[in-house]
Order: sequence, then structure tokens, then C-alpha cells
Amino acid sequence: MKTIEREAADYESCLRAHRRALHRIPEAGYQEYKTHEYLMEHLAKTCPDDLRTFAQTGIRAVFRGNGQGRVVAFRSDMDALPVTEETGCSFASGHAGFMHACGHDGHMANLLAFAQWLCAHRNRLADDVVLLFQPAEETTGGAKRMIDEGALENPHVDVIYGMHMMPDVPKGKVAACAGPLMAQTCEMDLIINGQAAHGATPHLGHDAVSAMAHLLTLLQTTVARCVDPCQSALLTIGRVEAGEQRNILAGHARMEGIVRTFSNDVYEALEGHIRRDLKAVEAAFGVSTEFIRRVYYPCVQNDPVEFERVRALLGERFVQAKPRMVAEDFSYYQLQVPGVFVFCGCMDERCRSPLHAATFDFDEAALVPGLALFAGLVSYTD
Repeated sequence: MKTIEREAADYESCLRAHRRALHRIPEAGYQEYKTHEYLMEHLAKTCPDDLRTFAQTGIRAVFRGNGQGRVVAFRSDMDALPVTEETGCSFASGHAGFMHACGHDGHMANLLAFAQWLCAHRNRLADDVVLLFQPAEETTGGAKRMIDEGALENPHVDVIYGMHMMPDVPKGKVAACAGPLMAQTCEMDLIINGQAAHGATPHLGHDAVSAMAHLLTLLQTTVARCVDPCQSALLTIGRVEAGEQRNILAGHARMEGIVRTFSNDVYEALEGHIRRDLKAVEAAFGVSTEFIRRVYYPCVQNDPVEFERVRALLGERFVQAKPRMVAEDFSYYQLQVPGVFVFCGCMDERCRSPLHAATFDFDEAALVPGLALFAGLVSYTD
């Protein structure tokens, strides 16, 4: 790993150039057209054996080895956030109202530099290496669309790795853990359809507001009493709306919220309990209800065997991570093949803003350990 790290350090200027160019052109999910053009132009220079578009704006580049190794995939997300940048950087966003405030510009720069590494080491590759540039991580989950369109096949991927810049991990360190690393999440709408009536004749209607109030209490009780206390589960209702007039029983109510757990099985059981609660409210208040999944990401769960490979490679750079309640659609790949996701530290004296902040920034030197890790996870011939 030390030899690879020394060689990876030679790519720092390349990492910096790519990251800053991509930082200037942030784009929303499935609208990453300028980003796609930039990536395709620079990937083509590395002469991959296969280079094609997936999921509208995503890209897959394949570098064939000698056929004696595994098929190893590496993934970067591409999309930006609807954030107005306040970093004051000379390379700040040129797209008003959008910013790479979550480090995806760094993730893409890392994979582009890795493509150059693979090109330079092509005659020694034992593994087939698949690079995935994926759209729409921040919104509807472009990972699933990449998979559905066959990005993990021909060649069939055996294992996948991914990384994320992390401003609370020191620069130069890489954090990970075996098992759950990031939470499952479901963004859900709970709809209550009642019957409007005048407030003076409530017996002629079915009050959606009363049903909603009882449902809100019932949901919190369900989490507290139906989930094993040794398991983590979180339910938040962050937005409600109901009614049109002060003297009219509401005929309709909507609750918008999230559920997060560290287990896909725990989530499925909890969703079953939530649907039971909806049926109970229907029976008690004479209303009808709907459960709508808006966004669903499974739990990011690192394969124990592949995690040990990562930890051994990192050596003194490794930091033991604690599971986080944030979510990532990298988890969809892990439902298909073993995989490991890591946090690449970028905290230093200057860069301490959290992810998604308008002031988020990092020193591109923080990308070098990520590049070295990716390069070290590939098998080479002597």
C-alpha cells in the first residue's frame, strides 16, 4: 500500500483539476448533461474496453484484465444540490442555485483519476475493473436504475466499492465498519380521506384532522412498543396539512415523514405495523387511508470479508466508523453483490463545514487516500 500511496500522490494535481472543473458545473439528478460530457471526454482518453451511457446521464467504463481475477466495480455519484454556494472559491458554481455541497465533484474526480491509473497499469491488470458514474443519488436513487439497465452485468460484477467525502473525519484518514454503516430510509406520505361537514354538524362527516391526530400518536407508540429496543428505528413526521376553513370538518389530511433503521428487515416489519395503524384509524374514524413510498433506500451494509480487505489495506489510515442515520443509494448495489462503502476524511483547519452546507469545501489532497485505496483493491500481475 505504501508504494501505491506514493504513486497516487503523483495524481494530486489531476484530482484537483478534475474536481474544480466539475465543481463549476453542478447539475440536478438526471440533468447532469454538462457533467456527462466532461466525464465522457476524459474517460475516452483512457481508452476503456467499453464505455457507454446508462440511466440517462450515467456512465460505465470497463477496463479488462487478463481474465484471471475478479470483476471489481467502483461507484461515484454525479448530481449536485439545490444550494446557493457561499464558499467564495475561485472555482465556485457557475450554475445559479446549484452547488456540489456533498462532495460528488470529489467522488467523480477520484474515479476519473483512477481511470487514468488503470490506463497506465493496464498491462498488469488481473481483475476486470468497472467504473460507475451514477446520476440522481440525492433524489430518487439512480443506483436502482443503473442496476435495472444492466450496469452490473457483461461483465458480471463480483464486488463493489464506493466512497464519500466526510468533513468530520480527519483529512488523510478513511473511516468504515463492517455491517450497517448508513441507515435504510423511506420517505413516505400518509393520506387520510374523510368526509367534510359543517362544524356545527360534525356527526354528518368523518373528521380527517381527528384521525390524523390519533394516527400521529399511534405511530410514535408503534415505534416505541413494536420494535426490539436493541434495534434502532426512527420515525419523524415533519409536515402535515389538512382542512380549508375553520368551521368545516376537514375531508382530507396528509402527513409527510421518514422512517430510518439500520436493518432492512426491521423496516419491513415496521412498515407492516404502520399499515396496521392506518387500518385501525380507518375503523375508528370511518375514513380511508393510503401509504405512499416516495423514496426508499435500503441500509448500507458492508460485507465483513471485503471490509477486512479494506481495513488491512488502509493500515494506520483506518478509522473505525460508527453507523449513521443518513442514507445512501449505494445500498442498492449491495443488495446485488458484496460491497464496502467508506468515508474519506476531509476535515482540516480550513474545511469544517458540514455536508449540504453552502460553505462546504475541501482540500483536494484529501482525495489521494481514496485513490490509493481504490488502486490497492485491484489485483495485478507481477
